Amino acid sequence: MLPAAALPTPLTRVDDPEFAAAGAELWLKRDDLAHPTVPGNKWRKLAPNLELALAGGARGLLTYGGAYSTHVRAVAAAAHGLGLASVGVIRGAELAGRPRNWSLARAERDGMVLEFVERSAYREVATGGRERREGYYVLPEGGSNGPAVRGAAVIAGELADQQPDFGPRDVVCCAVGTGGTLAGIAAGLPPGPRALGVAVLRGEGYLEGEVTALHRAGYGREFTNWRLVHGWHGGGYGKVPPELERFARWFQATHGVPVERRYVAKTLWAAYGLLRAGEFAGCRVTVVVTGVPDPQQ
Repeated sequence: MLPAAALPTPLTRVDDPEFAAAGAELWLKRDDLAHPTVPGNKWRKLAPNLELALAGGARGLLTYGGAYSTHVRAVAAAAHGLGLASVGVIRGAELAGRPRNWSLARAERDGMVLEFVERSAYREVATGGRERREGYYVLPEGGSNGPAVRGAAVIAGELADQQPDFGPRDVVCCAVGTGGTLAGIAAGLPPGPRALGVAVLRGEGYLEGEVTALHRAGYGREFTNWRLVHGWHGGGYGKVPPELERFARWFQATHGVPVERRYVAKTLWAAYGLLRAGEFAGCRVTVVVTGVPDPQQ
């Protein structure tokens, strides 16, 4: 049985003197608390896809990802809870004969069959082989597609209910890997608030195109109430430079909130950096906490 999600997720204010000095506020939308087994914001993107899979009589879920993919673990957990089979196509054929890392071990524990492909062939397989498994509902790498965008839009609706004066001074920030969460938040916002995406990998131009394509896939139109910033990825996907690690440790110790490094830390890091650059004066900044820390972290 797949447990129910705990929605709406909590919205909490961070008592931060630096934001207060700029006449700004910092809030956290705690989507890391959304679901007990499907981690972080992955529940938002998976929920409508799971409904479609069940309605279509799928016997399993198939998806793609790297060796530490949160999305792969989320799909495995969701399939296990629904009594469905699951297959994860993993980048890196050399990993097949090695001991499983904690992330892949967890996916296997939830019943996922792992198939490893050469890194040189992975991109072609992940983007071109999606309909090759009869009876399986196929999810893209990272889980971002049209239904996922509509699932993530619920975050914006919850914020509008939780902040009665939700309006032009509000900026909603989230990490951007594949673009689905940012696309959904922007699509779900009422007139006035803006969405700000923090790129966690090198992808200027490319990521903007991905978000635009996801808006078309989910809503058949484009939105103009969002933008991306690219100076806070720390060197690329999965990179955590020493200054980012120091910042994350400081935030945890000061505010008592566990900080996942690859996505959430970079979003918070950007929020403080943009505040210091004068961008958030007078604003209410809400950072969506999209994930939980890795066990080794």
